[in-house]
Amino acid sequence: MTRDITIQARWDGEASVWIATSGDVPGLVVEADSWPGMIEEVRLVLPELMEVTGQENKDISLTFKAEEHLDLAGA
Repeated sequence: MTRDITIQARWDGEASVWIATSGDVPGLVVEADSWPGMIEEVRLVLPELMEVTGQENKDISLTFKAEEHLDLAGA
């Protein structure tokens, strides 16, 4: 059976990085300067983190949900 994991990704404009976390995998915090880089970092870190925390890490399906906040001053 496939385990679905949702990854919340948000753009931090001040630091110019994507930050990825997941309520499904406590402790997951990844940042990268590009969307593809962030996905690759999650793919590298997630299985090891799940193993260390005693979670099953086979047959995983990832869903990435992106968020970006913009302040439109004077708009």
